[in-house]
Amino acid sequence: MTGLTPEPTGTPRGVPVAPGDVLSDLLRRSAKGDQQAFAELYDATSSRIFGLALRVVRDPAQAEEVVQEAFLEVWKTSTRFDSERGSALSWLMTITHRKAVDRVRSAEASTRRDTSYSQQNQTIDHDTTSDAAQASMEAQRVRHALKGLTDVQREAIELAYFGGYTHTEVAGILNLPVGTAKTRIRDGLIRLRDKMGVHS
Repeated sequence: MTGLTPEPTGTPRGVPVAPGDVLSDLLRRSAKGDQQAFAELYDATSSRIFGLALRVVRDPAQAEEVVQEAFLEVWKTSTRFDSERGSALSWLMTITHRKAVDRVRSAEASTRRDTSYSQQNQTIDHDTTSDAAQASMEAQRVRHALKGLTDVQREAIELAYFGGYTHTEVAGILNLPVGTAKTRIRDGLIRLRDKMGVHS
């Protein structure tokens, strides 16, 4: 809803996140249309959400836009939150991470279009064309292989290798024990390797 989400510009960094039960309650109240609860939820979590977005997109302005998109999604879908399936903060960060990854992929697609146009409109030697084609084919193989993973494996792999998070941080975002997060990443890598036909 327009006007509900405060601007992230100027959001104090390092503000402690409220306890999980408080955030869960705020989410439940937001699901009932409580704008005050939503504002409190934003104040309690926006600093952490901004930090996650910034880590993925690497640009403060882009990160602020991701925060806006993420909280808009939270407002629209807060009725879907289920505290028995994970913490409120984990749910918020999962939405934010997906929005941030979408933003990065969109930017990469735009760059590829620009690069393609540039390549089509200038003379390129054979070696450069060959290298570009090889890189494109490799990227397609990776994308295709990622589709062969389970949702939980793909999410863990994207956090660890596209988001740059440590195993401990991945565990925190997904609200999992560290050992479980490591297992998902390991199993995902093994399956990814097999899908791509890479053998040790």
